[in-house]
Amino acid sequence: MSGIVTAALIIIGNEILSGRTRDDNLPYVARRCTEIGVRLAEVRVVADDADAIADAVNACRAAHDYVFTTGGIGPTHDDITVAAVARAFGVEVVRDAEAVRRLTAYYEGGDLELNEARLKMADAPAGAAIVDNPVSGAPGFRIENVYVMAGVPEIMQAMFEGAVREIKGGDRLRARTVAVDLPEGTIAATLAAVQKRYADVEIGSYPYYRSRAFGVKVVLRGVDEARLDAAAAALIEALAELGGNPALEEEEGA
Repeated sequence: MSGIVTAALIIIGNEILSGRTRDDNLPYVARRCTEIGVRLAEVRVVADDADAIADAVNACRAAHDYVFTTGGIGPTHDDITVAAVARAFGVEVVRDAEAVRRLTAYYEGGDLELNEARLKMADAPAGAAIVDNPVSGAPGFRIENVYVMAGVPEIMQAMFEGAVREIKGGDRLRARTVAVDLPEGTIAATLAAVQKRYADVEIGSYPYYRSRAFGVKVVLRGVDEARLDAAAAALIEALAELGGNPALEEEEGA
């Protein structure tokens, strides 16, 4: 797939909104999306409320190529993501036979019983396809362009890696980072001038304060390597004229 491919991440859980639990899934999803050519364009944090989840899913699936949700697919009463996503699509919740088979195999011979609460983790919206869970057996699922995954980071990451195999990315963003020892206000006009010359390159400034001195990291992103290099060179030249000591940093990703 070429061109721009976008995604949204919906993080579900009262514990995230209350601050009791720190979300570690966003950085992982954002990084992996960038690596496969998908631009994570929107992130929402939603309470354990069926209407709020359904509304968020419907809004995001209409606006983006892919939607990922994390959280709320466990065995307890407050795990309502499955029902909420089914509501969003206007379908019933069914007990998936393949999910039951996988759970049965996972719990067979172990110390834990596959009781009715755990069997709840085999429920999915009608018409959904399973997203594999190699960590704890209970699968996630996909319905159209919406991937529903666990909230536990280790499990979510394993599910995401399975889902990635069927996701088609677009043009990958590349990046260049220029660091300069000048305050952000001093370089603002220069940044605006370079941005105007290179409208196809996304330029963002990220100030820092170290050793009682201000500085800025300027990140340039785009899909054309030659244009990125030209924009970075123009920026370095302009910043040097302001009296700074700009330096191009080694990139690890966009």
